[in-house]
Amino acid sequence: MSSINNDVKDYYGKELQSSSDLKTNACCTLVAPPTHIMNALRNVHDTVQAKYYGCGLTIPDKLSGLRVLDLGSGSGRDCYIAAQLVGESGSIVGVDMTAEQLQVANDYIDHHADTFGFKNVTFLEGNIEKLDHLALEPNSFDLIISNCVINLAEDKLKVLKDAYSLLKSGGEMFFSDVYSDRRISKELQEDKVLWGECLSGALYWNDFLRLSVDAGFLDPRAFEDKPITVENTELQDKLGDIKFFSVTYRLFKMDNLESSCEDYGQAVCYNGNIEESVHGFKLDSHHYFPKGRIMPVCGNTSLMLSDSRYKDSFDFYGDMNTHHGIFEGCGENSPFAAQNLNGDLACC
Repeated sequence: MSSINNDVKDYYGKELQSSSDLKTNACCTLVAPPTHIMNALRNVHDTVQAKYYGCGLTIPDKLSGLRVLDLGSGSGRDCYIAAQLVGESGSIVGVDMTAEQLQVANDYIDHHADTFGFKNVTFLEGNIEKLDHLALEPNSFDLIISNCVINLAEDKLKVLKDAYSLLKSGGEMFFSDVYSDRRISKELQEDKVLWGECLSGALYWNDFLRLSVDAGFLDPRAFEDKPITVENTELQDKLGDIKFFSVTYRLFKMDNLESSCEDYGQAVCYNGNIEESVHGFKLDSHHYFPKGRIMPVCGNTSLMLSDSRYKDSFDFYGDMNTHHGIFEGCGENSPFAAQNLNGDLACC
């Protein structure tokens, strides 16, 4: 095991005893959970909650019956929330490499089973950079979640590739992590405290997008983002002008997604049948679908809805037989000045 892995295990297993021991707010959730998450959280034991070091909301809508994997599950907080939402017909597997955190998670399995009325949670000791070494079947999970953990891994591409392999076709990775506005220097990456505080292991956001595509997730979608403030003078002095953000990303395992948002003249209409989102459904930070409103979408967005567990929540219009060019306004536009031709035409 690498020195960084050992440092992380020591930091989260021995140095930190509760979230109050953190030196920054990087590993703290910066947004208020929605009502159904808050209701589920009330059923999670206080000791489990006290050792929570997440930075965002990692539990999407429509979880009933799903098989879920939590990467870096820690004390089990998010697992025990998700366990209630997947219900008795679903299951949760949490993976973590820190013995002290796993001990807390396992100590309260029976407590939560009694509280929920069923047992559907399992915890495995393992490194999220070596998921292929665990007894996890490829193409077997509907959803993978993770909360402020991938930044602590050295080989982040390996984590993403293994996650892609473990997801079913049409499955989703929905996770929060810390990202930076520039690449972190090697000197800062070797700072044990900054690494443990989820800062010096943060990916430059553009590098993350590239790694996601390399892993097979062809159209990463940011769901929510918040700036992180490092309210520690000593650490801020080391970091200088680097800015950090807590971002929740949504990645789909779909072979037929394209690298850009293409226009096929398609549209969708949300029918409002998702219990947690009756008035409208949020796919990502740029796509919110009010109930009953027909909205034009690019080919990728249509596929994310039609080829996933959300398919019975939408009506779909059009197909991908006729291509109309780039879906302008969806993050990319045509590079050519075809809109302003004034007779200055080139010929072959």
